[in-house]
Amino acid sequence: MYHTILVPVAYEPGFDVSREIEVARALAAPGASVTMLHAMDPVPFYAIDYMPDGWREELAAAIEADMRAQGATVEDLRVVVVQDDPAHAILDWAVANEADCIVLASHRSDSALFGSTASRVARHASCAVHLIR
Repeated sequence: MYHTILVPVAYEPGFDVSREIEVARALAAPGASVTMLHAMDPVPFYAIDYMPDGWREELAAAIEADMRAQGATVEDLRVVVVQDDPAHAILDWAVANEADCIVLASHRSDSALFGSTASRVARHASCAVHLIR
């Protein structure tokens, strides 16, 4: 059983985090904390001037609200939205918050067993990583 569980969330077509939440709840020790984290990709420098004022804050708030709704079955859920490379954000958060388990969907491409983010996290994490296929 784990006490500090991180559930990274990638928004993509067909996004559904219910499996990750179910696994996190099954792996959680009594009183465990579960955090859902989404890393927003940085906007390319050439496009930033075309973005309307406040777009980043509005998008982060919408993502946070959606994650809270999807994780409503988790007691004392924390939700974090950052702007960074997903693998870096996941690994940095896990170290800074002493996570003892990361529950991550593999998001595989057609030519790989695991997606690039899942592969980097599994290879470099200093805690247990539970990959869901």
